[in-house]
Amino acid sequence: MNDTLLTAALTAAARGWPVFPLRPGSKTPALHSQDRCPRTGTCGDGHVKWEQRATTDPAVITRCWSHRPYNIGLATGPAGLVVVDLDTPKPQHGPDASGGGETFTALCERAGQAVPVTYRTRTPSGGAHLYFAAPAGVRLGNTAGRLGPLIDTRAHGGYVVAPGSTTPAGHYEVTAPVAVAELPDWLLALLQPPAPAPVRRLVAPAVSGSSAARAALNAECATVRAAPVKQANNTLNRSAFKIGRFVAWGDITREEVEGAFQAAGEDRGLTVAECRSTIRSALDSSARTARTRETA
Repeated sequence: MNDTLLTAALTAAARGWPVFPLRPGSKTPALHSQDRCPRTGTCGDGHVKWEQRATTDPAVITRCWSHRPYNIGLATGPAGLVVVDLDTPKPQHGPDASGGGETFTALCERAGQAVPVTYRTRTPSGGAHLYFAAPAGVRLGNTAGRLGPLIDTRAHGGYVVAPGSTTPAGHYEVTAPVAVAELPDWLLALLQPPAPAPVRRLVAPAVSGSSAARAALNAECATVRAAPVKQANNTLNRSAFKIGRFVAWGDITREEVEGAFQAAGEDRGLTVAECRSTIRSALDSSARTARTRETA
């Protein structure tokens, strides 16, 4: 058993910060993944992820860290923490790149605020973790680069490597053992996700009943003009009956319909009397049987 790691894990738990094991000398959770879940024990009712398995129970922690010298993962969401991770430049960033610490200081200056004084740890790379108490009633997630280059944050769904842990690059250690400060309002405003755009109900463009009626009338008149000679009168009857519903709905006047079909019928070769009789009969019949617009 590694007394240093066990003590550090118990110390975190005593603060109310749930912890879980990371692989020795690593930042990777030491718990099985979902695709390798045995569905037994804790996972008897389904896979339980590291965030749900993180605990403050001293007995569980002692049993776990007595087994192997695990590094310590601190589940920030259940701990009620927002941790600002200030990283250091990597070789690919170039020799003149600013680190997360410098960027965060500049961010504070632009906001007209001092760099917050809060519980702080140093990472093996020379970066820093700034611990803040998450505001009540607000569920923040993780961010990457939202505050600036080489600045990440961890909250719900995230974790940090707790002090006392060690990697080949060095140790995680507390550099400011002060009280955890509340997350400043100006930082909260920057970390809150943008409000979702209001859902706009799609409204179909208004369709003019008169326009629809005239379009249908023109189409049926064209049908009448193209009808075979022997079918001209029957076609006129069917077409006028179809358009009769628009007359019944008040979308178009009967006079306009009668005039249009009269011209179409005569163009097809029907007599004036045939057209007038057929159109009148079809429109009268349509008026008697037309359904309401809503049920048509």
